[in-house]
This record gives sequence, C-alpha cells and structure tokens, in this order.
Amino acid sequence: MPQITAKTNDFGNGPVWRRIVDQAIPLTVAQLVHLLYNVVDRIYLGHLEDADGLALTGVGLAFPVITLIMAFTALFGNGGVPLFSMARGAGDTEKASKILGNSFCLLGVSAVILTTLGYLFHKPLLFAFGASEESFVYAGEYLRIYLAGTAFSMLTTGLNGYINAQGRPRIGMLSVIIGAAVNIALDPVFIFVFDMGVAGAALATVISQMFSACWVLSFLFGKNAIIPIRWENVRIGADITKGIVKLGTVNFIMQGTNFLVQAACNSTLYAFGGDMYVGIMTVTTSVRDIFMLPVSGMVSGAQPVISFNYGAKKYRRVIAGIDFNTFVGFAYSLVAWMLIIAFPAFFFGIFSDKAEMLLPGIEMLKIYFFGFFFMAFQFAGQSTFQALGDARHAIFFSLLRKAVIVVPLTLLLPHLGFGVAGVFMAEPISNVIGGTASYLTMRFTVYKKLKNSIKEQ
Repeated sequence: MPQITAKTNDFGNGPVWRRIVDQAIPLTVAQLVHLLYNVVDRIYLGHLEDADGLALTGVGLAFPVITLIMAFTALFGNGGVPLFSMARGAGDTEKASKILGNSFCLLGVSAVILTTLGYLFHKPLLFAFGASEESFVYAGEYLRIYLAGTAFSMLTTGLNGYINAQGRPRIGMLSVIIGAAVNIALDPVFIFVFDMGVAGAALATVISQMFSACWVLSFLFGKNAIIPIRWENVRIGADITKGIVKLGTVNFIMQGTNFLVQAACNSTLYAFGGDMYVGIMTVTTSVRDIFMLPVSGMVSGAQPVISFNYGAKKYRRVIAGIDFNTFVGFAYSLVAWMLIIAFPAFFFGIFSDKAEMLLPGIEMLKIYFFGFFFMAFQFAGQSTFQALGDARHAIFFSLLRKAVIVVPLTLLLPHLGFGVAGVFMAEPISNVIGGTASYLTMRFTVYKKLKNSIKEQ
C-alpha cells in the first residue's frame, strides 16, 4: 500500500457531497458484505430440511446476546471515533492517537469480561428471551461457539471506524470483505458437507471474524495508517475514557435498546404465537437489515466528514453534509418501502421456504415496514447529534424510540387484542413518532446554532 499523507485525506476541502459519497460507497459495500456474512447463515439455516424452522428460530434467539456484545463494542469503539475525527480536524494528532490507543485497550478488556459472562449465563438468558426446550438445542449450540470469537468481533467492529475516520474507507471495506468472503466460503462446507448445521454456521462466523481482526490490527499497527496505534498510548486514561463513554453511550443505548427490543419481541411472540413467529421475526429483521444498508452507509460516511468540519469550524460544510444526508436518506427509504410492499413474498422467500411461514410472514412483513421512510429522519437527526458531540440529545432520542415506545408497545399491544400483529406494529409506530421528533429537534437546536455561527463568522 502506498504511503498516505494527512493532506490527501482532508475532509475540509472539495464538495461536501463528494466527500460523503467517497466515504459512503465503500462503507456501504463493506456493510453489505458484512450483512451477507450474517444473513447467509440465516439463509442456509432457513432452508435446512430437517429443522422445521427451529434452526432459524434458534439463531434469532441468540440475537439479543450478540446485540448486547455489539452494544459494548459501540460504547468503547465507535464512541471514540467522533472525538478522534474532531481532534484530526483541529490538527491535534497526538490527542487523536491517545483516543485510538485508549479505545483499543477498552475493547480488549471488555471482550475478555463479556466472553466469560456469556459462557456462565447464556442458558438462563436464552430461556428468558423466549427459548423453548426444542429451540434451545439450536440457540445454545450456536451461541456457545459464537462466544469464542467475541474478541475478534469486538476489535474488528470497534476499530474499523478509526480506519474510515482517517479517510481510508476502502481499507475499512476490505476489513469486512475479507471476513465475509471467508464466512461465505466456509458456511456451506461446515453446514452441509460436514453436516454441522447450526454449529457449522457459528464456526464459520468465528473464523471469518478472526481474519477480519488480523487485517484491521495489521493496518492500524502498520506504517500506512496516518495515525497508527502506538503501544505507549495503549492505556486506559480517565479523561479520555470519560469522553469516549460519554459519546459511546449513544451507540451503547442504540444497541442496548435493540437488545431489549429483541428480547421483548422473542418472548412475547413465543407466548402468543410459538416458535414459528419467532422465526418470522428473524426473517423480518433480516429483510430490514438489507434495506437499511444504504441509509446506514450514508450516515457512516457522513459522520467523520461532519465531525471533521465541525472541529475545523467550517460550519457551512457541516450544514451541507446534514442536508445531503437527509435528502438522500429520505428518497432511498421511500423507494425501499414501495419495493417491500410490492414484492413481500420475494423478500420473505429469500430466508425461508417453509410453506407454513409464508402467508403469515408476508402479512407481518407489510405491517413491520409501514412508513419505513420515517427511519431516514431518525438517522439524520440522531447521527447529526452524535457527529457534533451532542450526546444528551442523541441518547434521549435513542431511548425514546426503542425503550419508551417499542418495548412497551411490544408488551402491551398483543394484550389489547392485536395478538402477534401487535409486536410487529410497534416498530412503524416508533418510526413515525421517534423519527419526526428526532429530526425536528435537530433542526431547531444544533442546526439553528450552526446557522447562527455562520452569521457570526
């Protein structure tokens, strides 16, 4: 790889939309590939002939535990990326290096703790999340193997943002592609050739995460990183950790509330509809993950650009980035919603060919995705708060949508006569209320302050 200078990765010059797109395209590709090596497990397991849909249900039951691990990854990894980008924008490379080293250390320590706790408590957790004796066979088998790769997963996901924040999204993209290629190649071998089933899917995932982690660490410790990890900065400092946790709490709550939603959905669906509806929710969230990719990629590409220019006090460029983010996100999610409504059977059939799941699955898919475009407003508002270091608002709106709206509605609506459909209705209701509130608040607070700052310059 050629030596790269900080100048060539300056987000403060050139058209803002171009800088965002330059970041977003490889990040979206990376997220697409990353999603593939997650959903490919579900696709293969959903078509196992002798599992009666329970293999897919079992993996779905493991999601809350995996999401909780990702919440801590977001807390200690992604939480430092905006601070790192602001330090780069302000020209303080030493501070940026200390933030990176501190984040690396936090991720390593937390990975060891979470792995230990996961092995000790995974069985009672899975039953609390709605596992039956039949589905636990698959959920427990998957999770016991998956936990072995916790450190690889946390380091890859938590540190890859620092590669992107250095203006190297293609390297970040390769971090994901390498792991995905390994996983996609190994999945059919382990699942079908070696007849390992769920265990094979988990083992392929762990091995792929190991390859990705090696790639990420080799770059960040190498000479081609603009700001590499330096061993003297690999330590947990009180002030830097406080800053990382403050912003990382936003990511932690976003992932943590996903954990609560998944747990509430699985347990409620099992109570009102049985294992089949837990499987249907697994398919539905898999379809959602696919369609959220471009919006998520755009947001991920915009955040370091917005943070950099905010640190450099280039407020016009910050506003241009927010506006571009909002417009593209809304236009895309509107088209995505129309596609789902028009072809629900196609998208559901990607993940399951079980005849008994198809008709109820299509009905639930349509309910779940109603008003999907409101998600764009949630992304635009919350990501702006986070990129500008406004942790208070970002935390509030993450809690509002999931903990205050989705979880209570998930538990309440089925008892009000809506049955299993009530669980799927909670998501669109939260998108409308939470997305609108987040975006309008952003416009009337930080966006307005940016406008005023431009006038004062």
